[in-house]
Amino acid sequence: MRKLLFIAVLIFMIIGFFPQKTTSTETSAYQVIPDEAIRLRILANSDKEKDQALKHAVRDAVNAEVTKWVEKMDDIEEARKLISNNTTELEAIVEKVLKEKGSDQSYKVQYSDKVKFPTKLYGDYLYPEGEYEAILITLGEGDGANWWCVVFPPLCFLDFSFGTTVQAEEKEENEEEKKKEEQDKKEEKEEDEEEVKYTFFFLEWFDF
Repeated sequence: MRKLLFIAVLIFMIIGFFPQKTTSTETSAYQVIPDEAIRLRILANSDKEKDQALKHAVRDAVNAEVTKWVEKMDDIEEARKLISNNTTELEAIVEKVLKEKGSDQSYKVQYSDKVKFPTKLYGDYLYPEGEYEAILITLGEGDGANWWCVVFPPLCFLDFSFGTTVQAEEKEENEEEKKKEEQDKKEEKEEDEEEVKYTFFFLEWFDF
């Protein structure tokens, strides 16, 4: 009788120590950018502080001008036509900023519906990798971190660049996953040790 009672108690303990894990297919990541939108992306020459500061100066000047262009528009075709017809004005703005900052960096201004964007996480929002309609400004070699927003509809009050570029953060994510695996193994080991301790306790208590 004591042996049956011991087995029942042991089963109850194992269930308590190892609760069932559940998975969910729900996700809080979703898009807030409309299907028809025009983005602004600026690539810095490099990640050096000076190059990043130059990118921010160009961003402020270009964004201020484009925002004035589209702030009262609600027709994307009208916005497309306006931007397409004024790329030379954007080039002039970039050139002016570079001169004011004493930079001789080269630059390129493009407007296309095939500008490549990497997958990016911004808070709870997910922006998939792909080709999107955008104004692309490349400074120098364009090897530095980028800044981007949506100029139409006007969403540049959201600085999407504070998000995480998945490709750029793969190494960090792998390290985090490794740490998590090590932590899980440590917790499992501790749970096993606890189970053994309780098992021996009950064996002694039931005099097995």
